Amino acid sequence: MLLRQINIKDKSVLKSIYFDSIISIDEKIYSPEQKYIWSSQAWVNPEFDNTIIKGKGWVLDDNSNLKGFAIRHPKNKLALLYCRNKDKRKGNGTILLKKIEDDAKKDNVIFIETDASLISFKLLLKNNWKIIREEKIIIKNTSFVRFKMNKKLI
Repeated sequence: MLLRQINIKDKSVLKSIYFDSIISIDEKIYSPEQKYIWSSQAWVNPEFDNTIIKGKGWVLDDNSNLKGFAIRHPKNKLALLYCRNKDKRKGNGTILLKKIEDDAKKDNVIFIETDASLISFKLLLKNNWKIIREEKIIIKNTSFVRFKMNKKLI
């Protein structure tokens, strides 16, 4: 399995991974409506494309089968971290997270931050990230809980 830098040609596959990752979340955690609204952001929110184009990220590539990806944008923020449903809970998220953290250190980022979901915050806690606060946000008139988190890198 290869860990390689994301390029613009990956955009449609990254959207597919994002969609698959969200839509497959257990409905005890996110409702069907929440999953639909969240997963559609790849197509309706221009910031998604902007993050892919302007961000710095990595993809797990297994013989052209992309398993997951992570992107920093701006340089001190983990903007996206997603794995396909079939590739979750196999260490792929941790591999991507470590690469993002190592890459940020090389860019002299002292603190990295993120807005974590009810899913990702557990992975981040296991990797020594700290919860700053819990937030409620509204997307398309639907409420979501997320966690502002950060980690000191240097």
